[in-house]
Amino acid sequence: MERDLALLAPELTLAATAMLMIIAEMFRAARVVLAIGLAGLAAATLLTLPMLSVDATVFGGTYRIDLISGWAKLILLPGTALSMLLVRAEIAGRPREGSVQALVVLVTLGALMLSGAGDMMVVVIGVVLTGLGSFALVAWPRDDAATEAAMKYLVFGAVTGSVMIYGLTFWFGGAGSTLFSELGQLRGQTFVTIAGLIAIIVGLGYKGSLVPFHFWAPDAYQGAPVSIAAYLSVITKAAAFFAFAQVLRDLPRDGGWPLGLALISAATMTYGYLAALVQTNLVRLIAYSSVAQSGYFLMGVVALGVSGFAVPAIVVFAAAYVAMNLGAFAVVMVAGRSLEDLRGLGRSNRWLGVAMVVFVLSLTGIPPLFGFVGKVYLFVAALEAGFLWLAVIGILNSVLALGVYLRMVVPMYRDADAAPTIATAPVLALVLAATAAATLGLGVLAGLLLP
Repeated sequence: MERDLALLAPELTLAATAMLMIIAEMFRAARVVLAIGLAGLAAATLLTLPMLSVDATVFGGTYRIDLISGWAKLILLPGTALSMLLVRAEIAGRPREGSVQALVVLVTLGALMLSGAGDMMVVVIGVVLTGLGSFALVAWPRDDAATEAAMKYLVFGAVTGSVMIYGLTFWFGGAGSTLFSELGQLRGQTFVTIAGLIAIIVGLGYKGSLVPFHFWAPDAYQGAPVSIAAYLSVITKAAAFFAFAQVLRDLPRDGGWPLGLALISAATMTYGYLAALVQTNLVRLIAYSSVAQSGYFLMGVVALGVSGFAVPAIVVFAAAYVAMNLGAFAVVMVAGRSLEDLRGLGRSNRWLGVAMVVFVLSLTGIPPLFGFVGKVYLFVAALEAGFLWLAVIGILNSVLALGVYLRMVVPMYRDADAAPTIATAPVLALVLAATAAATLGLGVLAGLLLP
C-alpha cells in the first residue's frame, strides 16, 4: 500500500490541491485559489520527473505508472497551468472565478486517470470526472449560448458514456477481467473484440472529438469562455488519446480493427479541415481544426503494437498540440472571436502577429516547428504499421490545412490601419511567450521528448 501511494504522489498532490482550492474559494479568495492551483501543478510535475523510468502498476494493476502516463503528466500539468492563467486573464474579478479554477484542476485529475488507466472501470471514472467538470465549465457564462452548448455537450456525453459502459461488458465477459492487461485472452474472439472496441471508440472518440462523435465540439467551444474552450481543446482531448494508447496496446489485432481506426482517422482529419474552410468565427474555425488534429492523433493509435514510433509519436504530437493550440486561443482572446478581428493585427501588433503565424504554421506542419516534428513521427509510425495510404492522406490534409490557416494569416497583414494597437495583459503575454517558445524551441530539440 505504501509503495502504491508513493507512486501516486503526483495524482494525490493534485487531488489535495483541488480540495485546498475549493476551501479557499469558500472565502472568495480568487488569487489564493490561483496560487494554490499553480503551486500544486508545479509540485505534481516535479514529483513526476523521478517516475519517468518506472514501469509498474498500482492497486492490482488498475492504474499504470509507465512511460505513457509519465509523459502525459509532464504535458497535461503544465498545459493546465497555462490554461489557468488564460482563465485568470479572461474572467478575473467575476463571480465564481475560484470555482472555475478548481474545476479546471479537478478535470485535469480525471485526465490523468484516463492517461494511466489499466482497468475498464478507471476509464469510466476518468470519462465521468472529466465530463462532469467540463459541462459545468462550458455553462459558466449562464447565457443562452453557453447553456445550449453545455446541454448538447451533456446529452452527447451521457449517451456515448452509456454506450461505452455497455460495450465494455463484452470485453469483461470475454477476458474474464476488467484489466486491460488481460485483453490478450480475447485472441480469436473477433466479435467480442470488435464489440468492446466500438464501445471504446464511442466513449473516447467523443472525448477526443473524432468523426462522427465531434458534433458537440464547435458549439461547446463557441458557447464557453475562450479560455475554457482552449483548455478543453487540449487537455481532455490529449487525455483521450493517451487513454486510447493504454487500452489498445494490449488488444489483439484481430478482425482488422486497425483498418477501421485508420478509416476514422482519415475521415476525421479531412472533414475537420473541410468544415474549417467555411467558418468565419475564429473559435469555431479552431474547433474544427482541433477535430482535424484528432485524426492525426489517431494515426499513432493505429500503429500501436506494430511500430516502435507509435507511443513516441503520440507523446511528441500531444506536447506540440498543447503548446500551439493554447497559443492560438490566447491570440483569439486578445484579438476577438471573428476573422474580421484579425484584420491588420500583424501590422499594428507585430509580436502578436508573429506569435499567431508561428502557431498556425506549426498546426499546419511546417518545419522546423514543433507540429512538424510531431506529424513526421506520426507518418513514420503509420508507414511502419503498413498504412502508407493513411500517411499520404495525412500529408495531403496538411496541404489543405495550409488553406485553412492562411485564412487567419492573410487578413492580419492585409491592412496596416484596420486594427488598433492592443495592450496585451501580462498574464496573456506570459502564456504567449511560453507557448511560442515551446512551439519554436522544442521543434528543434524534440529529441529530448523521446524515450
